[in-house]
Amino acid sequence: MSLKDDLQYAIELSRGAGRVVLDHFGRTRRLTKRHAEAVTEADRATQRFIVAGLRQRFASDGFVGEENDTGDAITFECPNPNGRVWVIDPIDGTNNFIAGFPSFAVCIGLLDAGWPVLGIVYDVCREQVYAAAKGFGAHLNDKPIQAAQTPLDDSALLMLTSNLVDKHGRLPQWAIRFTGQTALKLRCIGSAALEAVQVAAGTAYGAITVNGKLWDAAAPAAICLEAGAVFSGLTGERVFPFDLTNYDGGKVPFLAAAPGAYQTLLQEILSNP
Repeated sequence: MSLKDDLQYAIELSRGAGRVVLDHFGRTRRLTKRHAEAVTEADRATQRFIVAGLRQRFASDGFVGEENDTGDAITFECPNPNGRVWVIDPIDGTNNFIAGFPSFAVCIGLLDAGWPVLGIVYDVCREQVYAAAKGFGAHLNDKPIQAAQTPLDDSALLMLTSNLVDKHGRLPQWAIRFTGQTALKLRCIGSAALEAVQVAAGTAYGAITVNGKLWDAAAPAAICLEAGAVFSGLTGERVFPFDLTNYDGGKVPFLAAAPGAYQTLLQEILSNP
């Protein structure tokens, strides 16, 4: 089987997962897990659905998921961190989902030797599938997409995640500068993955995530890279290949950007810590 076949299977699986999500939409309650983060039974049911589908076809692959059924840990079944490992976020944008705001996604990514080689970000309520596999391009509902090729200018959209507070509990100066200006057009969707794939689609010139985890990054990274975007950490360091050894849900900050915007955005972050 090729990555293209794997991608098609994972796309259909994401659509099925989306139906599970929608079965719970508007009639779920907020639960909490480690660090008082929001979770719902829909997150857990959707992850169970995805993992079952992946195990049926890819029994020897590893799995990393945001949820487990008790809320005390992530799912980490990774016998070979250097092999093929699926990375799952059953509902990216859980707080939107709980509030009834129709902007959340099912995310399925595949790492091979730590590299993102396949990704699906399924915008459930809009029925939009952002997808890519290495060597096969990036697509939105089967239509090819590409990151913007023009330089950053005053008409550009910049996506910022809702939580910009750094690990020291402070708002970085670059975030203050971005929110205090009126040139770049700032947008916040409330889903790191949906924000990042706007860069892949050429809609936004950059997407900054401060407090994301691996499952927020893996699927959109595969799509962004295949669309010609740049994907790095917030200080320009490489996010991938990712060392999965003993991963326990640590933060994975990232910057996704169009090639003509990347250096400008990175320099703004570096110069204003």
